[in-house]
Amino acid sequence: MEVIKTEVEGLLIIKPKVFADERGYFFESYNEDTYRDAGIDFYFLQDNISKSKKGTIRGLHYQVGDMTQGKLCKVILGKVLDVAVDIRFGSPTFGKYFSSELSEENHTQLWIPPGFAHGFSVLSEEAIFSYKCTALYSKEHERAILFNDQDLNINWKVDRPIVSEKDLKAPQLKNIQKDFIY
Repeated sequence: MEVIKTEVEGLLIIKPKVFADERGYFFESYNEDTYRDAGIDFYFLQDNISKSKKGTIRGLHYQVGDMTQGKLCKVILGKVLDVAVDIRFGSPTFGKYFSSELSEENHTQLWIPPGFAHGFSVLSEEAIFSYKCTALYSKEHERAILFNDQDLNINWKVDRPIVSEKDLKAPQLKNIQKDFIY
């Protein structure tokens, strides 16, 4: 497994070792000891999977308080643009986003620690997206940032975004509470 640090402290790109032959491929998508050795020293309590069609944008979501989540993200089918926004007030990269294409072909994973809002857009005809969470989902702790916040200026790489009504009503970054202090 190769672990690549990004320009945003805490965000890691993970490239598992893939064994391929004429039958297909095999790789470990998660091994607690290996990930702990790589600096991801968290216990995962929930796995989520979503299926979405091309042009869908989900996010930017995060949770606060005792239910703050770290996420280990990967794609099972298709291709997405995975996006993390630093919402750690006082961080040198506060308000900056990082994006990476995750696909069934590249097997790349993105580790997003607590203190980041997360979202993705679907670049293929459909995608099955999977992520492990370090805390359980909690509606009362759930928060969001508007996906097309002009201060963030995220290039989602989709022409006509398909976005939930809830995500369309999310506040801009400048209006979120200071839940994460760097």
